[in-house]
Amino acid sequence: MHNPNNTVTVGAVVAAFLEQCGVKAAFGVISIHNMPILDAFAQRGTVRFISARGEAGAGNMADAYARSTASLGVCITSTGPAAGNIAGSMVEALTAGAPLLHITGQIETPYLDKGMSYIHEAPDQLTMLKAVSKAALRVRSVETVLGTLKRAVQLAMTAPTGPVSVEIPIDIQSALTTMPADLSPLPIERAVPSAAGLDALASRLAAAKRPLLWVGGGARHARAAIQRLQKLGFGVVTTTQGRGTVPEDDAGSLGAYNIQKPVEAFYQTCDAMLVVGSRLRGNETLKYELKLPRPLYRIDADAAAEGRCYASEAFVCGDSALALEGLADRLEAAKYQADPQLLVDLRAAHDQAVASLRDGLGPYAELVRQLQSVAGRKFNWVRDVTVSNSTWGNRELRVFEPSAGVHATGGGIGQGMPMAIGAAIGAAVTGSGRKTFCLAGDGGFILNLGELACMVQEKAPMVIVLMNDQSYGVIKNIQDAQYGGRQCYAELHTPDYDLLCKSIALPHARVKDLADLPARLDEALKADGPFLLEIDMLSIGGFKTTFAGPPTNTITQIPALGAAK
Repeated sequence: MHNPNNTVTVGAVVAAFLEQCGVKAAFGVISIHNMPILDAFAQRGTVRFISARGEAGAGNMADAYARSTASLGVCITSTGPAAGNIAGSMVEALTAGAPLLHITGQIETPYLDKGMSYIHEAPDQLTMLKAVSKAALRVRSVETVLGTLKRAVQLAMTAPTGPVSVEIPIDIQSALTTMPADLSPLPIERAVPSAAGLDALASRLAAAKRPLLWVGGGARHARAAIQRLQKLGFGVVTTTQGRGTVPEDDAGSLGAYNIQKPVEAFYQTCDAMLVVGSRLRGNETLKYELKLPRPLYRIDADAAAEGRCYASEAFVCGDSALALEGLADRLEAAKYQADPQLLVDLRAAHDQAVASLRDGLGPYAELVRQLQSVAGRKFNWVRDVTVSNSTWGNRELRVFEPSAGVHATGGGIGQGMPMAIGAAIGAAVTGSGRKTFCLAGDGGFILNLGELACMVQEKAPMVIVLMNDQSYGVIKNIQDAQYGGRQCYAELHTPDYDLLCKSIALPHARVKDLADLPARLDEALKADGPFLLEIDMLSIGGFKTTFAGPPTNTITQIPALGAAK
């Protein structure tokens, strides 16, 4: 329709700004309190909107889209209960440092914060969002919409990156205004490391003969600088978030085999470790008891990371890529070269750790081998919290690109499948060519079961590998190991996935014998859109080695009731 006054809704301004941010897809649930924005998406036809079946799933989708495309993820929700529904997803994005913009509606400005029990209102919603976001902002007028959104995106994309929430009241969303002339996003700030700090750190590292880099998610954009240090003889180990920063078939990398006993023993032969862009999280350091090399140095964009979790002998605050480039400049100028025996010993430790893991898989070693074979080198590897991921998925399949690995960092189950949808949509809209593989367990899978309908509707190019033992397998293992074998609340009534999938037109195959796996995988890869590959663990059997919760260097056993004191 012709608009003689050249005015648009604020919702259209929001959509136009997101287009300028390079957003190609957004996720959410339509509501009366976000309709002006979504109406603008539909009318403008540039941003693809994915209609999730719940806000929790939508948040996970936007999170994984951000991680797998190394760009801004966007989620649109309604206010009140809907904003509450996304809280768990926001906690996950915050834990993972995913750059996510959460735009939520809000009730009409005249009724806001009046305690009038207005529909869709949540008392003090902004405070709730601040608790689960890097920052939470409220738009208070038409004139401040664009500036608030620009600041929100800048905050989300500035290291340490994270989710930022913005409330936009519905009367402001639907108000008419003129389209601003400058919709360009603000520049992203990068923390520049001090030259003196880099000089001192380079001097310390130059004295080391067997240096090791510990690479976290905050260094995923620093591959080129890391490769320069590798040429000087540095070894590399990554966290699960840092996977693929160095291709995991690189002879100089331990991959994410970072806590296995052969690797911990190898650490003690190193005479320096440089931790880059990593929080040294508890479940990747045996609850901070993992014996890391000394001296230990750190680089992080967050100045508050200094001394956290592990004491360090030197700390440089700065963007990881800038800092590592500066170090490489200095060490190359000094003609530094590490002891070549370091990489020989690293490879031996890696091979021991891999052999031990694969032996512990029992029959599932063949599943891992087959999946790696069909995945190739260009794929997304998205994992839920499940026994299989903790046992092998966090280290295998091997990944080769910094944004290819996505997992539920915060430990919440059920987020893997919607995350995989986000990654699959990201691959589709960016044309990356990546097939998305999702590893899930039946216990967590059912939490977001409704998103299967979203997945089918959107024809998301993905394969779900559903490990089905009809129980919370890890809970049963923990109960066996720490609660005297007293099992409770872990057995699950499980859907017949063949019938369920037929009801929503989702291609499905159940594997009861791994000899049938190659044919079923071929079928899955040929599907036009999603495919559910169900692994019947009750028929195939268990792992050779039992996983009973996050590993630690010390385990407290809880005695059975009535046990002698």
